[in-house]
Amino acid sequence: MDRTEKRAFVDFLAGVFGSTSMVVVTQNKGLTVADVTDLRRRVRAAGATYKVAKNRLALRALDGTQFDGIAPLLKGPTALAWAEDPVVVAKTIVEFAKTNDKLVVLGGALGSQTLNADGIRALAELPSLDVLRAQLVGLISTPATRIAGLTQAPAAQLARVFGAYAKAGEAEAA
Repeated sequence: MDRTEKRAFVDFLAGVFGSTSMVVVTQNKGLTVADVTDLRRRVRAAGATYKVAKNRLALRALDGTQFDGIAPLLKGPTALAWAEDPVVVAKTIVEFAKTNDKLVVLGGALGSQTLNADGIRALAELPSLDVLRAQLVGLISTPATRIAGLTQAPAAQLARVFGAYAKAGEAEAA
């Protein structure tokens, strides 16, 4: 990489750190090309990004951002993963690390909050943003459904009573 490429990469990472809400730092000692390709495919399918970055360049991009706390994690062969949905990126990386012991989750940051590896694993156990939205809609719609059922019940009961009287009147007339 020449100076202009390095400067462009630092600017790219600084833009990422300025716009994302979650960064996961991993250490990849001995991952094969096939493993890395599989990991990148999974991360991309989840809507996240996984990038191997030179630590020196990543440290320059971190300077002055909310993710300053992950600077001590950037030692050795590290890679960064990020996404707008923090649970998705954590879940994808942790699931891959369970099946491949050569990928080690070092930690990360959720906004200005620095997380260790256990914090990333705990975040990975949460439901995704789409699941939480569905649960919220379910909670909101349940009372409305019950209210609609309660308001319709008296009218249905009155209709049944009138129907019973009508049948009784027809039976007496016959």
